[in-house]
Amino acid sequence: MKATYLEAAVGQYLLAHSTWPDELLDELAVETRELTGDRAGMQITPDQGRFLTMMVQLTRAKNIVEVGTFTGYSSICLARGLSLRGRLTCFDISEEWTSVARRYWERAGLSRHITLKLGPAAERLKDLPAVPAVDLAFIDADKENYGLYYEILLTHLTPGGLILVDNTLWGGRVAHPAEHDETTVAIREFNDMVAADPRVTSIMLPIADGLTMVRKQ
Repeated sequence: MKATYLEAAVGQYLLAHSTWPDELLDELAVETRELTGDRAGMQITPDQGRFLTMMVQLTRAKNIVEVGTFTGYSSICLARGLSLRGRLTCFDISEEWTSVARRYWERAGLSRHITLKLGPAAERLKDLPAVPAVDLAFIDADKENYGLYYEILLTHLTPGGLILVDNTLWGGRVAHPAEHDETTVAIREFNDMVAADPRVTSIMLPIADGLTMVRKQ
């Protein structure tokens, strides 16, 4: 459980009463741990994955952007919610890790729905076309650039569209003023910016390590 602020028994109860991931996602999670070691914590949790799929289904999003793909767990969950004509564009800097994602996209039968853009997202996101507008975006990348990704995506987001942002509780450290490391400060400043942004409405959800949902006015 990433939600360390929850009592362990409560966290396990929540997971036990949610739809579990299938065998393919379980295999991906295991391979990610074997390949990346401590960095496997960058992968989203099963409850987040289910939430992403349901959000795409509920909003009927047709054009989705993901910033930070890693080994592909979240992209599979997003793409599974798409209609037959839906598209997901993924941005990541690692060819090594996204090569794992490509294999699992193929196994999941989702490759035709997904386009991967390799390179710094701060630059590649600027190449997003004006049409079609983005219906839903998921940000789960380098925390110091969250604000930059948010601003770029917001300009491409359709009115009523959503931006979902991971790790916004950062282990609960954002709530403690004595925590001053660079990443905690960056996330805290991002959270404050979103909360004060008159262009959107937002809610921070205590899912995993914190998931903020932002709706463009």
